[in-house]
Amino acid sequence: MASAAIPSADIPLRHPEWQYLDLMRQIWEHGSERVDRTGVGTRSIAGVMLRFDLGGGAMPLLTTKRVYWKTATREMLWFLTGETNIRPLVLQGVKIWNEWPHARYIKETGDGIPLDDFVARIAEDEEFAAKWGDLGPVYGKQWVDWPTWRYRADGLYERGEGINQVAEVVASLKNNPGSRRHIIEGWNVAELDRMALPPCHKTYQFHVAGNRLNCLLYQRSCDVALGLPFNLWSAALLMRMMAQQTDLEPGELVWMGGDVHLYLNHEDLITEQLSREPTGHPVLEIKRRPETIFDYRIEDFVVHDYAPLAPIKAPVAV
Repeated sequence: MASAAIPSADIPLRHPEWQYLDLMRQIWEHGSERVDRTGVGTRSIAGVMLRFDLGGGAMPLLTTKRVYWKTATREMLWFLTGETNIRPLVLQGVKIWNEWPHARYIKETGDGIPLDDFVARIAEDEEFAAKWGDLGPVYGKQWVDWPTWRYRADGLYERGEGINQVAEVVASLKNNPGSRRHIIEGWNVAELDRMALPPCHKTYQFHVAGNRLNCLLYQRSCDVALGLPFNLWSAALLMRMMAQQTDLEPGELVWMGGDVHLYLNHEDLITEQLSREPTGHPVLEIKRRPETIFDYRIEDFVVHDYAPLAPIKAPVAV
């Protein structure tokens, strides 16, 4: 039997971003067309895996369009505070969560206030923001304050101390790296109906191999055109912070998608992006090591060698 050919060392490795572009093309050309929750319509496939080696500071930051990585980073740092109100994001100019509370406000009040005016009021009026800017117990609330209940002597239940899953995973990576329980879970079934949007990127599992930290993310629902570029950056960022805090080297990010889809009204974006080719290899530098994973600031992160092609805009489906 003939032996398999071994690629020559002179043949350049395929740019890792082609995984993303190949996925986009596969969904658009072969996905099942479906009616979805938003009413916009999607083409969808089930079950996808992408793998990115983060060695040497590499990050899965798309170059075939500009990805606003600082916005995604601010969102991740917001998650780690356990905050659920959009006001801290609004005050930083982060717009990615604005549509959900705005839609709720219009539905419950009948006031057709424009989105920009609503967001301005969130920024200016703390009392208004407290009532209308909250998203419910989304992402960060589950990550750092998963609710518990305890049984009292009088037969009633009362709220117990919340579980900080992120802190527990950092501790377990340090103290028991071979564990198979390094998990951060966002899918709290008991609280889904209180969330503006149930978690899409729902389960993170960390894995130590030698001195390398790997991260596996399962995402139940993925908007590939707008959401996935942010999701890949954010997961890689969390993994990099975890690695730094546990004295491990960055390993592989493994992303797994359940319902992986493209919205029908994103055709212009998809067509344009599929006409482009990846270029360059962005690298993330973390400029300091804070005391805990909860103490990073936006100034701690610098991206080198990022010269993407132009941004491509498309509407968000709410």
